[in-house]
Amino acid sequence: MYQIREERTNKKTKAYTLLIPAMLDAHFPLLKYAFYSKKYHPVVLETEEGITNLGLKYVHNDLCYPGILIVGQIIKTLQSGIYDVNRTVVLEPQAGDACRGSNYIPMIRKALDDAGFPMVPVISLNVTGLEKKNHLPITTDLLFRAVAAAYYGDLLMILKNQISPYECNIGQTEEIYQKWLNVLSKDMCTGKGLNFKNMKINFNRIVKDFAEIPRKQMNLMKIGVVGELYIKYCHIGNWNLESFLKQQNCEYYINGITWYALYYVDTHLLTEGGKEKTGVSVKGYQMVFDYFLKLQRNMVEAIRNAGFYVMDAYDIFKKKAEGYVTYQCAIGDGWLIGAEFANHALNGYNRIICGQPFGCLPSHVCGRGLYPAIRRKLPDTQYISVDYDSSGTDTLLKSRIKMLLSF
Repeated sequence: MYQIREERTNKKTKAYTLLIPAMLDAHFPLLKYAFYSKKYHPVVLETEEGITNLGLKYVHNDLCYPGILIVGQIIKTLQSGIYDVNRTVVLEPQAGDACRGSNYIPMIRKALDDAGFPMVPVISLNVTGLEKKNHLPITTDLLFRAVAAAYYGDLLMILKNQISPYECNIGQTEEIYQKWLNVLSKDMCTGKGLNFKNMKINFNRIVKDFAEIPRKQMNLMKIGVVGELYIKYCHIGNWNLESFLKQQNCEYYINGITWYALYYVDTHLLTEGGKEKTGVSVKGYQMVFDYFLKLQRNMVEAIRNAGFYVMDAYDIFKKKAEGYVTYQCAIGDGWLIGAEFANHALNGYNRIICGQPFGCLPSHVCGRGLYPAIRRKLPDTQYISVDYDSSGTDTLLKSRIKMLLSF
């Protein structure tokens, strides 16, 4: 993949290494470019071996599973000796609500102190005014790159997941995927072509390229995947769920992160509370929401025009969920989890895997608490609810998923 001259940039500017814990497999290869600056050189962490046990050494085992993995991954990386700990910073996103993820910053700080890395700062990425003394400023440049990365990441993920199970030439989908990561990485680095007009053009170019991949004509079982963000989007958190489903000859659909972004603006920022916290007017957030939605509608249109499946744009998606979820439940992933479940079922993906970290209250209340009620209204739907936890086993989890596949 195309890269900025990383070593040279780091040496000449003496930029700090910005460690970003793994979370969004399909988006971070592009999203990392949003954080490049004269001050920071971002690195998305890839360490996996032994991070669960290491995380449990520094945080309590009743913490939500993603928190354990994140702490373990950060400390394991720092212990590797690859990075100068005196010029290294950890970046952690925060939603800014009652989800325990909003409290990860002090937890990570304490873990780093206990592990012998008190010199490594932890900074927050949020739009709600948290950690004002230790937050990463959200500049216009960062915002445009991040938005482009989110939409391109969604598009590439949705197309890759639908095509790869059917490809005639094994590996061709991955080749096209890597090709576009390389092309888009150049745009992300230069900051060019990230406006609405160019992104719309790219949406159609990307879809056309994927649509030309030869595919076998066969009927595979369609599986929808819903759940908490880390579990849904990160292979570390879901124990390589996508690879497992592909091995079981399934077509699987994971909805994009831009639906969460629109949900977040809708439920967290388009309120008087959001205005008071951030100083940004509700009118300003409405403009952001409208721009995000316009981009998403064009992405959805490009995918559907080529004959591929994608969930409806956020406004229709939300309306479809009426009667199946309560919109008052907006902590963490909130009602979005149940809404994705309902939309999967309404759109024909009536076998659904619901993944959540054990002990994640938003997931259990807003997600798992609603699944039986939704299923009663959509009786043709079959689902399995899977808890991911540090004490769980891969064999048990796969056995439960195979139960769903055998229905």
